[in-house]
Amino acid sequence: MARAVMNRLRELRARKKWSQADLANAVNVSRQAINTIENGKHDPSITLAYRISAALDVVITEAFIFSSEE
Repeated sequence: MARAVMNRLRELRARKKWSQADLANAVNVSRQAINTIENGKHDPSITLAYRISAALDVVITEAFIFSSEE
């Protein structure tokens, strides 16, 4: 069974009118790191996921959705 972490970063950034660079600056990572997470190419560490969620003013389960695929 494969596991996937989906995210709503693009939508949540839009609510705040933030660019990827704005979010990256808020959580102290590169814009490229935000891009790879947002596009599902990389899953963030739990610490980074919490930092991103806090910066976007949402709980972690609103920003990141863990799903199991069979």
